[in-house]
Order: sequence, then structure tokens, then C-alpha cells
Amino acid sequence: MTRLRRPPSPDRTAESTTETSADDSAPDSTTTSATTPAGEADGEWVVTPGAQVWVGYRAQEEIGPTALHQEAVGRTPAVSGTLTITGSIIESVEVTADMTKLESDKDRRDDRMRSDGIETDAFPEATFALTEPIDLGSVPAVGEAVTVSATGDLTIHGATSSVTMELEARWNGDTIDVAGSTPILFDDYGIENPSVAGLISVEDAAVMELQLTFARA
Repeated sequence: MTRLRRPPSPDRTAESTTETSADDSAPDSTTTSATTPAGEADGEWVVTPGAQVWVGYRAQEEIGPTALHQEAVGRTPAVSGTLTITGSIIESVEVTADMTKLESDKDRRDDRMRSDGIETDAFPEATFALTEPIDLGSVPAVGEAVTVSATGDLTIHGATSSVTMELEARWNGDTIDVAGSTPILFDDYGIENPSVAGLISVEDAAVMELQLTFARA
């Protein structure tokens, strides 16, 4: 699972594929607002742009006849969305990512994805919509990180599948930080495994990652 406040670089952030150090898992409390009383997170929040806000993918590529593996990581900072809270219940979450803005460390890979794989020219958006409210049990204290499971409809490549995403969230008073990940099977979304002339191919699964900051609407 992606941890809160990781750098916006392609360094690994998905717990499903690696171990996270104790330092990486400790939430950064420097943005906590001590003047905001508990119980006032109610209302609607919206994704606010910033260097720490993105939606992306992490996939394994196989190169050449020896099947040498390398990791492909791409992220888009063009994300919008809303989150609604009532008491200790997260009532709704809707997030939209502009997939045409995905960037990795290789321009050739990014260009290829416009017409191959997730085909961003034909399917420019990915969305997630919560389908089951999340009961936190109690209102978290300002600065407290909580781990939740969010079940919702994920739409990629024009196809929708129900997923349960593991998220870590923290209410800072004036913002809410959310980070997480979920595995993606290409077959569930009608995605053909990208390949380049038999030289480079992609495994039939990937990880979708996100890191978002919400501000009060």
C-alpha cells in the first residue's frame, strides 16, 4: 500500500510488492493543524493539486529472450475528485484521473500507451467511485493516520470492475491526505498486454497507486 507523503518519484511505494521501512511508514505530522477541533471534518472535500498528488501505475516489463525484468512506473498529476464525510462515516468518494497526462521515465513507453495497452487516446480517463460507505468507528484525532478498506467501482480502459483498495488516510485539520494501491488484472478491463516487436512485453497484472490531498470545498 502506498504510504502517505512519499516523494513524487518513481520509487517503489506499493506494499503489495515490497517491504516498507519503519521510517517510510511513519506519517509526517508537520502539517497538522492544532487549532482545528476534533469532529469538524464533516462536509465535502475536494482534491487539491500539488507535487504530492498523483494517480499512477506500477508494472513489470520483460525484456528480450532472457526475460530480464524491469519495473515501469507512470503517474499523472491531473487528478480531480470529492470526498464527503458525516461524523465517523465516509459517505462518498469520487476520483477522476486524466490518463493522457501519464508520464514515466521513458517517452517511448508513454507514447506507446496512447494507442496500446490502456490506450489513453481512446480512453482518456480513469475513475473510482466508492460504492460502500466507510465506517471509521470514531472520528480520528487531528494528525492521526488510519488504515481503511475502500470498496468501489474502478473504471479503466472504458471497463468497470469492483475493487477493494487499501488506503491510509490522515486528517490534518485543513487537509486530508490519502494514499493507497490496488492490484489490477488487465483481463478485467479488456486491456491487451503491451508489447514491442517481441522485445518488450508486460506482465498481465499491474498495481494502481494513488496519493491525494483533499481540501475543504
